[in-house]
Amino acid sequence: MAKQNLKERTLVIIKPDALQRNLLGEIVGRFEKKGLKIVGLKMVRLSDVLLNEHYGHHKDKPFFTGLKNFMKSAPVVVMVAEGLEAIQVTRVIVGPTSGRVALGGTIRGDLCISTQANIVHASDSLVAARAEIKRFFTPRELFDYQKADFHFTYGEEERALV
Repeated sequence: MAKQNLKERTLVIIKPDALQRNLLGEIVGRFEKKGLKIVGLKMVRLSDVLLNEHYGHHKDKPFFTGLKNFMKSAPVVVMVAEGLEAIQVTRVIVGPTSGRVALGGTIRGDLCISTQANIVHASDSLVAARAEIKRFFTPRELFDYQKADFHFTYGEEERALV
């Protein structure tokens, strides 16, 4: 039987409100503490072109212009995290869109109370993750490496899946 590869990469955008509130280190640390590997990380200023592409599914909604202005109000940090079922794991770490309903222990549950100023964006599917990573990173900006704690992050049977 062929080995099933469950290693995934997902995009996280640490939004302007997180940078303004000095939460960058805490947010990145939560992904690292969980055991995900950071394979790409950079600070960028988002353009209208990039925002139109990234949030194009919201273009006809009344909040679209406000969302774009918010996302351009300060730089953001874009990050690619990798690990076993990384997309689902990241969604659990981040919590639901609204900080008002997100449970304590999640990034949004602990660090925000807003729906728009909700600290982070995270890819919601494998298809979205692949498109979003390609949108924000070139292949040369993503790194494949072995972490020193790999054997302590996953059990023996899980290591064969990553």
